Parts: sequence; structure tokens; C-alpha cells
Amino acid sequence: VGRDYTELALITSRICGICSISHTLASLKATENAMGIKISNQTLLLRKLAKHAENIQSHILHVGYLVSPDLFGVGSVLPLVKTHKEAVVKIIRIHRLANEMSDLICGRTTHPITLAVGGLTRIPGEKELMVLKERLKNAVETTFDIVNLVLANAGSLPDFTRETEYISLVSDDEYAFYDADICSTDTGKHKVEDYLSITNEFVVQHSTAKHTKHNRDSYMVGALARYNLNSSKLTPLGKNVAEKFGLKAPCFNPFMNNVAQLAELAHSIEDSINIIDHLLNNGLIEEKIKIDVKAGRGVGAVEAPRGILFHDYTINEQGKCTKANCIIPTNQNHENIQKDMEAFAPTLLDKNKSEIELNLEMLVRAYDPCISCSTHYLKVRFV
Repeated sequence: VGRDYTELALITSRICGICSISHTLASLKATENAMGIKISNQTLLLRKLAKHAENIQSHILHVGYLVSPDLFGVGSVLPLVKTHKEAVVKIIRIHRLANEMSDLICGRTTHPITLAVGGLTRIPGEKELMVLKERLKNAVETTFDIVNLVLANAGSLPDFTRETEYISLVSDDEYAFYDADICSTDTGKHKVEDYLSITNEFVVQHSTAKHTKHNRDSYMVGALARYNLNSSKLTPLGKNVAEKFGLKAPCFNPFMNNVAQLAELAHSIEDSINIIDHLLNNGLIEEKIKIDVKAGRGVGAVEAPRGILFHDYTINEQGKCTKANCIIPTNQNHENIQKDMEAFAPTLLDKNKSEIELNLEMLVRAYDPCISCSTHYLKVRFV
């Protein structure tokens, strides 16, 4: 509050180092909606490409570095360097590609500097995009090697289900990450501007973190929510991954969020190739950004890797932000994690203490919360 509209995305991207592109895009959309700014189709495609870069970055980090150790029964990815070195190298290779993809589109690996209100401060060159396209094509085989490795050990994922509400963005035209309406598996479509009636934030006595609820006591956001509401819009490669694991919508097993992320990983790689083809076929042009500052309120929503993200700004005639609100995915999942844990814990009572702790940690990690929440931290008190 009190900062110029040009600073908002640069500041709010620091909310999360892993989801900085999503925060930037949600911030830009909120600012542009507040001031009635329309972007070009080229800018739209480049933003979607940036969004895919973040998806690839985040999903391979989560599945490769946090989920895989659970599947192999080790405490971290480090022991896998000795036992499955080739697989770890492939995971790192995909992660590096996504980082370099972000460098090209966003100006650096995290906290974008080229994405701006109304456009981009730098347009990638045709040769740069052609090189990126070839690298993405080469990454398909590597991605499916990782998929097959997880598939071979998928029996370690608990067979736990609890029916709940799922909320994500949806679009008639594509698997929604950027431009879409809010949709609930319970209540259908809603306008993005009505997000407060969907999230209904509240606090609980035992925590300082905000929780949310909509039609039930809790709801889930993230890859599984997106899959349950958008599965028919996945690219062929994304659908192929889902089929390998037998993932079908609706799925009520939160541990399958990991599998939905793998499907989205393949989808983001394939759709990135399609977007680059479209950009190259149309020809890239340098666009001058011209902004007429206007007062107004705007809401921006995008799908961060961990779920739907909202930014809401009010901007005055001088272009200063006078009111701001951000609702992030992890907060929206808090209550659903709690409800899942209450239902899951009683099914583990025949296991020993270390197995109980591991299974409960795996449940939290399956939601892919902020990194500080998803590492091996959980302390279970046995009474």
C-alpha cells in the first residue's frame, strides 16, 4: 500500500521464491484490470510460457527432490545420488532447463524483471526460442524416464481417499493456468472478481495461519484440483502420464496430487513447444509499453503450481496502491490438510511410530505446500 503501480509486481514476487512468476503474473493482471489495460496476444503467449517455466521448475523440484525419497524409503534426495545417480541427473537436467527457460522469458531464474504492466521490457529473440524449443523436445524422453521411475515405485503412495471440494481455474479453451473463471466441483463456475465469496478466510484457535472454506468445511487447490476440473484439456503427453498411473477424474486421493503434477509437467513441456511454434510462425515484434494511469480496483488470478492464487488491488488517480489483498494456495489448503490428517491418522494405528510419522509427513508433502512446510519436519506426539 502506498507504492506505485510499477512496483507492485516486483514487491509481491518476493512473497514466494518458488512461485515468484505466479505472484508476478497475478499482480500484473490485478494492476491491469484495475486500470483497464489490455495486453497483446504476443504478451499473453510469453506470459503463458513463463508460467509453464515455473510449473516445470516447481513440479520437478517437488516430485524429484521431495516425493522421490519417500518412494525409495530414504530421508532425502542425497542417498539417491549413490543408488540412482542417473535418475537424479535427469531430474537436475529438467530443473536446469526450466531455470534457463525462466532466465530467457523473465530475465532471471526467480523474481522476474522483464514481465511488466502492459507487456515485457525484453522480447526473446527468434534464435533463442528455436534453441529452447529443441531443448524442450529433447526433454520429453527424459521426463518420461522420470515418470516411469516414479511409476515403478508408486505402490509406496498410500491408498487413502476422502471426498472433498476441489477449486481451480477453468477455461473452455485450454487447461487453465492464466485466463479463466473460478470453478468448484460442488458449485460450478464463478467470476474471479467474486473470489472472496469462495475463499471465506477464517482463523482457528490453534494456529496463526488463515484457513479457508467454501461449500464444505474445507476445499483443496493445486494440481489434483486442476486435474479434476480440467483433465480433458491436457495435452496428449499429459493425458498419457495420467493414463500410466490410472489417474481418472474425479480422484479423491490427495497423494495423487503428486501424479497430477507429473501429468502437468509433461503438459507444460508440450504446450511450451506449441506456444513457441505459434510465436515463431507469427513473428516476434518489439512492442512499446504505453500506460494511461487510471483509478480503479482489479483482481488477478492465476494457477500457481500449488493452486489458485489471488491478488486484489485498488489504485488511485496517481497510480498508487491504496488497498491490497493476496490469498495464496497454501492458506487455502490448510483446512483440507487438517481434515485429511484427522481421517488418515486412525488408519495408521497398526503401524510403528516411524511409519506413522512418515505417512503423515507424506500427506503434508503431497499438498506441495511452501517449501519450509514440506520438508521432513513433522513431530508426532504419541499418547
